[in-house]
Amino acid sequence: MNRTRLAALTFLAVPALALGPAVAAHASTTTAPGAAPSATCNVERESNGKYHLWGVGFPNGQKVTYSGSSSGTVSTDGSGRFDVDGLSGAKFVVKTGDGMTTVTCAMVNH
Repeated sequence: MNRTRLAALTFLAVPALALGPAVAAHASTTTAPGAAPSATCNVERESNGKYHLWGVGFPNGQKVTYSGSSSGTVSTDGSGRFDVDGLSGAKFVVKTGDGMTTVTCAMVNH
């Protein structure tokens, strides 16, 4: 191969090799293994006029504190879910025990 062809191929190949990993990393849409799901919580009115507070996506088996119209602490189950029935009021904020996650709960109507 003559020098002109070799120089032309080098000019084309080197940038492609340098950009390949960066482009591949940028296009990745997978979630990192072990990443926590996004925590959410909701409030709904029960038939007796009280409120039901529930959340999903919190750390498994850890305590969360709810505050607002009522307050207290409850543990999440093995899937990161919690439920609290019989509350008064519909406005709540839930915080994880480590303080790393704080979520304002949304009112849902069924």
